[in-house]
Amino acid sequence: MIEIKNIHKSFSKNEVLKGVDLVIPEGNAIAVLGPNGSGKTTLIKSILGMVLPNQGEIFLNTRNIKKGWEYRKQIDYLPQIANFPNNLKVFELIKMIKDIRGGDIANENKYIDLFSLHPFLNKKLGNLSGGTKQKVNLVLAFMFDSPIIILDEPTSGLDPVSLLVLKDIILEQKVKGKTLLISSHIMSFVEAVCDKVMFIWEGKIYFNGTIADLKNETNEDDFEHAIAHLLKNAHA
Repeated sequence: MIEIKNIHKSFSKNEVLKGVDLVIPEGNAIAVLGPNGSGKTTLIKSILGMVLPNQGEIFLNTRNIKKGWEYRKQIDYLPQIANFPNNLKVFELIKMIKDIRGGDIANENKYIDLFSLHPFLNKKLGNLSGGTKQKVNLVLAFMFDSPIIILDEPTSGLDPVSLLVLKDIILEQKVKGKTLLISSHIMSFVEAVCDKVMFIWEGKIYFNGTIADLKNETNEDDFEHAIAHLLKNAHA
C-alpha cells in the first residue's frame, strides 16, 4: 500500500502539488489523469523519490520512504521520456539495467518475445524508431516482476499490435495482484486496463474512484465524455 499525506511541492513560485492526500491499495490498476501541468508526473516522481516534496510524507507499506532508498526495488518504472546513450545497443542497455539492479532476477526474454524485439537487440538505440524504443523501455519496465509498476504514457509511439500486447501484459500483472499506476491520454486504453481513476486538477485530487463511480457522478455513459465532464466542471 502507498499512502500519501499532505504532499506539497513548488518549483520556484509555481506550486505544483497542493496538499495531496491519497491511499493506493495493493492490487489495483489506477489511472492517473489530468491536463498537462496538473501535477501528475510530479506526484509520480515524488513516490519514486526523484522529487522531494516541500511538505508532507509518503509511506510504502507503512514505512516512510525518506528512511531509505531500498523501497525503490519494489517498483518498476516507465518514464514519460526515457533517455539513454544513443550509442548503446539494445542488448547492452538491458544488461546495464540488470547490472544496476543487482540481485534482482530479470525475465527480459519473455517481453523481448512479446514485443518481437529479437531483430533489434544488436542495433544501437540511436538507430531505432520511436515506437521500437518504447518497446525496449517497456521490456525494462516489466522484466523485474516487482509488486508495484508505474507507467507514465506507456502507449507513446506504439503500433496497434504492440498496444494489444501491452494491454495483455497489464491485465496479466493485475491477475498477479500487482499495483499499477498508469498515466495516459488514450481514454480507451485507460478504460480497458484500469479499475480506478485519480483525476488531478491544479495540484489537487479532483476525483478518486472507480470508472463506474465516475460515470454515475457525471451522468455520462461513455468514459471519455465522463472525463470531459470533469474537465468542464473543473474549469467552471
